[in-house]
Formats: sequence, C-alpha cells, structure tokens
Amino acid sequence: MPDETIPETATDEAAVEGTDADTDTDTDEIAGEVRDRLALALDVDDLVAGTRLAKALAPYFGVAKIGLELYSAAGPDAIGALTGLGYDVFLDLKLHDIPNTVNKSSRVLGALGVSYLTYHAHGGVDMLKAGVEGLNEGASNAGLDAPDSLAVTVLTSDADAPDHIVPKRVAISLEAGCTGVVCAVADLQEVHHYAPRMLRVTPGIRMAGAQTHDQARAATPAEAIAGGSDLLVIGRAVTAADDPVEAAEQLVAEILS
Repeated sequence: MPDETIPETATDEAAVEGTDADTDTDTDEIAGEVRDRLALALDVDDLVAGTRLAKALAPYFGVAKIGLELYSAAGPDAIGALTGLGYDVFLDLKLHDIPNTVNKSSRVLGALGVSYLTYHAHGGVDMLKAGVEGLNEGASNAGLDAPDSLAVTVLTSDADAPDHIVPKRVAISLEAGCTGVVCAVADLQEVHHYAPRMLRVTPGIRMAGAQTHDQARAATPAEAIAGGSDLLVIGRAVTAADDPVEAAEQLVAEILS
C-alpha cells in the first residue's frame, strides 16, 4: 500500500463535522498504526450522506470505498468529493466483461484519481490483464501513479465456494499482473502462500459479537490484522451504528488492544 502522508485537510478539526476533538483516541496513533489500513465502505445512495459520513470518520479511516450503490448514484463526482477530503479512493465495481470493454472502462477510471479498482477474478487472465493495462494507461495519461488493481477471489457472502477456487483465482490474478486480491480473512494465509507479495484486502469485518448481516465469512478486526490483511474494509459495523464515531473508536481500540 502507498505510504503517504495524509493531507491536513483530512484531519483538520474545522473540516470534520460531527467529531469531538477531545476523544479518548490519539489520532496521531491512529494515523501511524491503523488509519491507513482501514477502508470506510460508503454503501449509501446519496453523495451528501456519504460525504457527511466521510467527514465525521476521517480521523479513523485513510481509504474510502465507493461501491456500486454510491457510484450508480453519483458517478465520478463521488471520487472527486472523497479525494478532496484527503481519502485514497477504493472504487469497488468488480468489473467483469469482455477484455476490450474492461480495458476501456479501466482507462477512464484510472484517469479519475482512484487508488484501488476491483475486478472479478472469474473473468479470467485476459480480462484481468486488459483491465490492469487500461488502468495503468489511464493513470499515466493523467500524470498519476498507477493504482492498485485488485482481483476479487470469492465474495464473502459465498459460503459454498469449492476449496480449489481461491488458489486458482489467485494464480490467475498474479499471471494477469494484478497487484492485490480481495479475499475473506479465512483465506489470508492461503493467498500469502501462493502470492506473498500481493496486497491482501479483506471485507466482511465485524467487531466481536456484532451482527454479521449477509457476510457468511465475517471476521473480527483483530483476526484480520493477525492474519496479515493489508487493508480492512469496514462498512455497516460502523456506518449503520447508532453512533458511527463511537463505533469507529471501538474498532480502533479493538485493533490496538
């Protein structure tokens, strides 16, 4: 993952609505130890609501994930709004189409300033390779660093995938030139075995004892960190809480404990 200094605008108390400057959590410690490894999943259908959440939770998350819901509602404007707040943007579209379409779409998205873009590994080597090439070309044409191309192995809602699927899709992703994979926490060690240098991104993170919703392969933040996850994707565990800021503080406290 990029090791970059977060712009002051992302943590400037005057720019963050709904936060308390006197919280018990040391934001310098968060930035140094945890913040850059946490991705906030903004699974909402309104950019104003998403931006409000992003501002309030900026001290705790260095990455903002835009999924199909928010991208369908706001499109590229969502990317600009979140990069403007100092976030690295994780665009989670799970592209899966013919290679030519994926290549051209990736070229457009690469020029918009995303830091991560997902593809579904089920699309195969040619599709993934076309996506990686388009993504890198788009970023280069815009004078930007190459984003991370992430191949989704098996959805964390899928509890019935055969055991051979993850290693097969990791191998495909590696051959295609992807820089990382998205996998369940339970698959972290297996992914590392086959591709030790690839980024490992884990969704389905829930605090201990919390509701798992539709995540059949959920895990706690502590389990993800212990397993070697490079980026933890946190959504409803924080965003659906009665007090999202308090939930984020509890999340960080659990990781640091």
